[in-house]
Amino acid sequence: MKKIGLFLVALLLVAGGAAAQPAGGEVRNVIYLIGDGMGLAHVSLLKIENGYAPTAFDRAQGVALISTYSANNRVTDSAAAGTALATGAKTSNGTLGLDAEGRPLRSMVARATEQGRPTGLVATCYLQHATPGAFYAHVPSRGDLKAITRDMLASRVDVLLGGGRKWLEKECAEGDSYLDAFARRGYRVAATLDEAEAAAATPLLGALAEEHLPQAPSRGDYLPRAAATAMRLLDADAQRTGKGFVLMVEGSQIDMAAHANDTEWLLAEMCDFERTVAAAMDFADTHPGTLVVVTADHETGGLTMPSGDKDFTRSESGIDYRYGTSSHTGTLLPVYLYGAGADAIRGVMDNTELAQRIMALLGLE
Repeated sequence: MKKIGLFLVALLLVAGGAAAQPAGGEVRNVIYLIGDGMGLAHVSLLKIENGYAPTAFDRAQGVALISTYSANNRVTDSAAAGTALATGAKTSNGTLGLDAEGRPLRSMVARATEQGRPTGLVATCYLQHATPGAFYAHVPSRGDLKAITRDMLASRVDVLLGGGRKWLEKECAEGDSYLDAFARRGYRVAATLDEAEAAAATPLLGALAEEHLPQAPSRGDYLPRAAATAMRLLDADAQRTGKGFVLMVEGSQIDMAAHANDTEWLLAEMCDFERTVAAAMDFADTHPGTLVVVTADHETGGLTMPSGDKDFTRSESGIDYRYGTSSHTGTLLPVYLYGAGADAIRGVMDNTELAQRIMALLGLE
């Protein structure tokens, strides 16, 4: 685990900065951070390997727990869980944006767009992947990437930053590529993060990788930078329109590292996600009316951290990181809340109720 310590030195920010905003008050903006596959043990891993020093998770002004079962399985996949977190309704595993009977569901991003609110999606995976797709797509199969890309074009989301360029380069119904179709609709189409950061206004599509972005730490500070770009652009739109924004940011590859049972990679992804959470909380400190919600779609890996020795009379027995599976589990997940409205979400609830409460705070019922 020596390399893990190097990741922490390079990647982990200590919480600080401006004074925290009150946990009450009217909610104007929501920054919804989803650590794909992130359970409490993953947060504990970060805490332990940081020597128990404060992380952004410790800044939370409220904590809750959510259940994650889908409409047809006690262990959810990302499509059903993402749909629940996006729409407040259950669906079957593998389904995006449709209920268990196949009827379309309206996500909080779609509802915000209908109200003229600025909206954004940021991910380290391809933008057609399950979690980002749950906020705009309506397909029976999460594998139907052509249909998901078509729905993304129709979504009118103001800021889209992630991978998936190989599907956006394919021909659409208008006779040329989806990238061309986005450009015709006024989007600045960026191929690199530097190009995206140079954008002065929305709409913006950053197709920044053929499929997924590189894994941490090799992708550098992409996620906090991309999230900061989205917050800047959406805030400018919110100031202009007088309507607050909705932004979803996914730490997509926490799940991939946990599927691989790769602790070093997992910690690097958690460090990256923690820095992004810190950036969102810092934004809330300087933008009253912003609610930061940090949670996950499911837990991956069944991570545990037993003592290295059963003799607890020893001063230090070491600690092991062990995995129970290379798949998902059905455990409850933590929710961390910060900023305006943080005191309005408490207790043990379903993932659908979490989404419903967020939408109620924003007036998106």
